[in-house]
Order: sequence, then C-alpha cells, then structure tokens
Amino acid sequence: MNAPDWLTLRGETRMRYETLDGQFRAGGSGGDQLLLFRSLLLVEADTGPVSFGIELQDSRTYLGDADTPLSSSFTNPLDVLQLYARMDALPGLLGQGSDSQLVLGRQTVSIGSKRQIERVSYANVIKSFTGAHWTHEATRGDQLHLVYVVPTGRFPDIRADLDANRLSGDEEQWGRRIWGVHYRRPDILPGMVSDLWGELFAYGLNERDTSDVPTPNRSYVAPGARLYRKPIAGRWDLDVEGALRQGRRRATSDPGDTQPLDVNAAMLIAVLGYVFDAPWQPRLSLEYYFASGDDDPNDLDFDQHERLFGGRRTDLNNTSIYGPLTPANLSALGFRVQVTPNARWDGWFQYHAASLASDTDQWVIARLRDPSGQSGDFIGHTLDARARYWLVPDNLRLELGASALIYGGFTKDVPDGPDGDVTLFGYAQATISF
Repeated sequence: MNAPDWLTLRGETRMRYETLDGQFRAGGSGGDQLLLFRSLLLVEADTGPVSFGIELQDSRTYLGDADTPLSSSFTNPLDVLQLYARMDALPGLLGQGSDSQLVLGRQTVSIGSKRQIERVSYANVIKSFTGAHWTHEATRGDQLHLVYVVPTGRFPDIRADLDANRLSGDEEQWGRRIWGVHYRRPDILPGMVSDLWGELFAYGLNERDTSDVPTPNRSYVAPGARLYRKPIAGRWDLDVEGALRQGRRRATSDPGDTQPLDVNAAMLIAVLGYVFDAPWQPRLSLEYYFASGDDDPNDLDFDQHERLFGGRRTDLNNTSIYGPLTPANLSALGFRVQVTPNARWDGWFQYHAASLASDTDQWVIARLRDPSGQSGDFIGHTLDARARYWLVPDNLRLELGASALIYGGFTKDVPDGPDGDVTLFGYAQATISF
C-alpha cells in the first residue's frame, strides 16, 4: 500500500462455520449451527516518543436459533477494540539497562500463559480493557508487568439485538477494577535445569454496583506462581501453574442480595511433555487441570474457582457453541499429541477424562447441578482435534476442528440433563491476514 514508515496497517478477516449435534446445555435439545465473521483493522502511527493506535473489531453471527447460546462473546458489530497511546524506551524498574513500555487507554492484555488475562484468538469477540499496562524488561529477559484497568462492557447484550447484529457502542464498566503484578524471570536454575522460566504474580478484582451494571460485588486477591520450560525437540518440557483466590462476594448480582460470602478457591494445571527429534516433530504431553468447586451450596462460603479474564481453549477444548469445560469446578486428567510436519502444517489431538471437583456444585457451562451429589461427578470423556494449513503463507490460513463429549454418569443422571449419550462438534475456518 506504500504506507509511510511511521504508519502501521495490519488486520485480518475470518469466517468460521460451526455445527453441533446433541446439545448438552440445560434446556437445550437437538443440534445447532452458527456462521461467524470477525474482521480486525489496526492503524498505528509512530510519532517518535509516543505511538497512537486504534483497532476496529467487527464480529457478526448468522444461522443461530433460539437454543444457540448467543451472547456478547459471539456478536459485537463494528466497534473500537483498542484506542491507545504507547510510550516506548522509558526507564525501567529492573536495574541498570532495563527499559519499559507504558500503554494508556483502551487495549487488549495478554501476559505469560494467558490463563489469568488474555487477548483471545479463537473467540469471535475479543475482550478489551481501559487503563494502564506498564511493562518493564531487563537485558537478561526479566519482565515485570503492572496492570490497572477496567473491563469494557460489550454491546449489544440483548438476545433480539444479537440476532439482528445491531450496532451498539461498547462502554467501560467503571465499577469493576482489575489490577495485576506479574514478574517473569528466565533461566532460574541454570545449573540444574536449562531454560526454565519462573513467574510470580498476583491479580485482583474489585467490583461495586452501578446504575447500569449490577455485580456480585466481588473483592478478590489471587496470588500464584508458574514454572515453564518451552517445548524443544529432544528434551522434556514443563508447564505448572497454580493460583489461590481469596476474598468476598455475593451469591448473585441481584441488588437485593446483600449477604456476603467468603471466597476460598484455587486452580492448578500441570503439564509434562516431550518433543521427539523425528519427522513431524511429534510432542506427547500428560496434562491435569484442577479448578475448585463449592462443596456446600447452603453455607456462607463460595469456593468455586471462576474463570474471569483468562483463556480456556488452549488448555481444555474447542469452545464457541461447544466448549463444555472451563476452569471452574473441574478435575480433568488427559493427554495431548501435537505434530508440525513443516512450516505450513500443524495439528493436535487431546483427550480428557473430565469430572466435577465438587459433585454438589454446578457444571458451569451446562448450568446443570445436583445439590445432593447423588448424580456423581463424572462429566465424561472429551476428545478435541485441530489441523491448520497456510494455503498462502502469512496471508491465507485454513483450519478444521472436531470434538466429541461422551457422556459420563453425572451428565446422564443429573436432573434435567441432556438426552442421548454424546455431543459432536465440528468447524471449518478461513482467515485472511495482511
């Protein structure tokens, strides 16, 4: 386009068709389908000391019906995803030679594993936040992230408007504040385990009701840590991350609900993998994901680990109109096989045996619950696969995916549970990038 050096133009447009047979969600029946379109356009001007950027997002859906679980996570017609000012090469806080970058305004945020806060990729609507993200980096690679933001409320959020892809501007949710401190250090055990990253972090959420946005008035602090060794051919890799969450909240967002509940929740993921030095670079990993559930629905404690602003597809399953697993009331053991035949092809297959961490708490995505615990805790067997191919390198990528949920005892026995024995899901996607 012969753009000047100080101007960056970057974007993509993506189309995906999804189909599902055998609805597992409460109240659902039969199958489902959805056609999704997402277009992004980023324009950034580098003026020297400060860069100014704006990114537009247009996310639309078609072919949904009354049972399609549409929300503002699927549909968000033309709106401003990012509008920011970025200052680079500022003095850093990590000693001599360190520098920093400060981003102010509406922005997307991804840090580390992205399990705590993420710019999603697979979802049709990307989340954004408004505030400040200050990143410090030392010469040896240490990183310190300081975040203070409010989430952006996405509109429309009324079903009739979602079905019609009606334009409605997003708005900042000023009554909800998110903060984070996240430190990452490379090669923490050079004499014992090479290339092992260590991370320490703490994230917080503080809410208060506003006239437009009722909340459960959550007040959380979540400290955690991570050990990570990236996959490389001919060696073992590792990813272990855990976090606690403590604070208070109310059971619902109803303004009349004023009873505070004590929150004590936790999450843990542990992955051990090995990349074979062979054609296709196959990687085999064993994985376990735990997210606590609430044992007693009638006490004054809320012990379920909620997914707030982090991702779930990378670790657990294909999502969108499928996605039965999320890091809330979950215990899932499984394995994954990944292959990379060449620079144009890659793919993976994964399996999980998924159970409820607490048999008296809710299966969150399906909104099914047996408070007595008599339906057991085994959700079922999940199988997920994906294959991608660059038809035109760096420009046009094709993607196919498939999933199956084979129902376990809880899914079959829980009151108002789904009919049948299995949910099947598949999608086809094409992305044009520039």
